[in-house]
Amino acid sequence: MAILSRTGTRSIAFVLCLAWFFCQFKVGLAKGLHKVPDPSGAHPAAPLGGHQKPPGPLPAGPGAQHKTHGAARLGTIFNVLQFGARSGARQSQSQPFVRTWRAACDFNGPASVVVPPGVFTLAETVFQGPCKGPPPTSITVQIQGTLKAVGDPSEYSDKYWISVEHVNGLLITGSGTIDGSGPSVWKYDDCKGNTNCASLPSSMYFNEVQNAQIKGLRFLDSMGFHMHISNCAEFSIIGVHINAPRDSPNTDGMHISRSSKVKVLRTTIGTGDDCISIGQGAVDVTVNEVTCGPGHGISVGSLGKLPDELDVNGVTVTNCTIIGTENGIRIKTWPGSAPSKALRMLFSNIVMDNVANPIIIDQNYGSKDSKPSLVKLSDITYEDIRGTSSTPTAVSLSCSPGAACDNLMLNNINLQPKIPTMRLDATCTNAKVKYIGCQFPPPCAPHPP
Repeated sequence: MAILSRTGTRSIAFVLCLAWFFCQFKVGLAKGLHKVPDPSGAHPAAPLGGHQKPPGPLPAGPGAQHKTHGAARLGTIFNVLQFGARSGARQSQSQPFVRTWRAACDFNGPASVVVPPGVFTLAETVFQGPCKGPPPTSITVQIQGTLKAVGDPSEYSDKYWISVEHVNGLLITGSGTIDGSGPSVWKYDDCKGNTNCASLPSSMYFNEVQNAQIKGLRFLDSMGFHMHISNCAEFSIIGVHINAPRDSPNTDGMHISRSSKVKVLRTTIGTGDDCISIGQGAVDVTVNEVTCGPGHGISVGSLGKLPDELDVNGVTVTNCTIIGTENGIRIKTWPGSAPSKALRMLFSNIVMDNVANPIIIDQNYGSKDSKPSLVKLSDITYEDIRGTSSTPTAVSLSCSPGAACDNLMLNNINLQPKIPTMRLDATCTNAKVKYIGCQFPPPCAPHPP
C-alpha cells in the first residue's frame, strides 16, 4: 500500500477544490443565462403603476411575459401594470383592466391576467369571452391586490360592478380582496319597504360561464350581492371569505340561479342577508363545509316572485356551521306565484349555534297576497341537525294550502334552547312529514291539506 506524504495530500486536496469551484462557476453562469422572469410580470425598468412600456419586444405582444418551470400552468403573463393600470389612482382603472383581459383572452395559448399587490379602483367593468386558451382553463386571473369599487351608484348602468361573461374554462385565484365600497351606497337601498326596488350592483356577476373555479379570494362590503352566478354550469367556489356587517342591506354572500352543477366548498360567509341563496333554475347545487354567520342563513329562494320561473331540482347542503343568524336552513316562496317545483333537497350534518328559526319553510314569504303559493315542495330531508335555537319555534314547516309539501323527512333532530329556561316547539301546516330517530323539539302532528 502506497503512503502519501503530507505535501502530496495537500496537493490533491487543492486540485479537487479547484475543480469543484470551476463546476460551480459554470452552473451559476448557466442559471444566469436562463433567468426566469419576475412572477409579478413587471419589467425591472418599468416604474410601479406607470405607463412606460418595457424596453424591447415582449413575447406575445405588449405586456406579456412567458412563465416557465413551477409557474408553467400560468402560461403567458399579462400584468395589468403593463397595460397602464395604476395602483392608488382615484380614477377608474377599468379600461387598462379590460385591455389586459382582452390581450390575454385573445392569446392562442395558456394565459393569465395578473393583478399585483396594490389598490385598483374600478367602475362598472365587463370581461367578455370566449377566450382562445386551450382547455381545461382558457384563461386564469390571479388577484394579489385589492379591487375597489367606485362608490357612486350613478357609475353603474346595470346590476353588477364586475361582470364575467361567455367564458368556458375560467380560474380566478389569489389572496386578493374584492372591496365593493358598500358603506357609501347602502343608504340608497330601499328594498326593505319596497318589494319592487332596484337592486344595488353585485360585486361579481357571472353569466354563461362554464367550467369555472373561484378560489381563495376575499369579498368585502358589496353594494348588493357579493357574487351572482346565473346561466352557468360546472362552477366551483372554493376557500372564499365573504364579509359585510350584520345590518348591511341585501348583501347576500352569493346568489345562484339558472345554473347547474354549482359547488360551494370550504367557504366562510358573514353578511347582512342570506349567506347563500339558491334561486329559480338551480340544478344540482352542492354546499359543503361552509361557515355562515352573521346573516340570514342558507336559503332556497325566494321562489315564485316572477312569472315563468324554472324549477329547483337537487340541492345538497352538508357539514356546515351556522352561527348567530336570523334563520338557519330556510326555504321561502312567494304567495300568488305561478306553478313551479322545488324538489330533491338534502340538509345533513349541520350545527346551529344560537340561530333563530333553525329549520324553516315559509310559503307565505314577502307578501300579503291572499292567493296561495303554487311552488310545490317535495322530497326534502333534514338529518343530523343539532345545536341551539334562539327562538321558541325551532322547527317551522309552513307549507302552502295550494301546494302542500310532500315527502318531508326529519331524521335525528336535536335542537336545544340557547336560554335554558326557554321552551322549544315545532309547528307544521300543510306538511306531510316522516320522522326518524331523535326528535327535539318533539315533532308536530302532520297536518294534511
